[in-house]
Amino acid sequence: MSEDQFFLYDDQEDTSTRFVSFMGESHRYDLAIMTTDRYYGKKFVIDLQGSHYAIIGQDDVEEPGYLEHAFNLTEVETEELREFLRQVV
Repeated sequence: MSEDQFFLYDDQEDTSTRFVSFMGESHRYDLAIMTTDRYYGKKFVIDLQGSHYAIIGQDDVEEPGYLEHAFNLTEVETEELREFLRQVV
């Protein structure tokens, strides 16, 4: 590492990770849901099959277009994910 390298932050933190897999009408969801203090109560949700991720709070779950864009899902697939995330975040 060079002396002139500048970090905005370099922290370590303990996290809790929940791995969940479920089948919707036409799409399988394999998720890792990380809980950490870093994101002000929001969860770090990773789609393990689709290589997408987002930092999600309750407001984001209900935000039109947010989940569709973050996880590259259709409207039907998004509603399935939204129903699950309402229980988790």
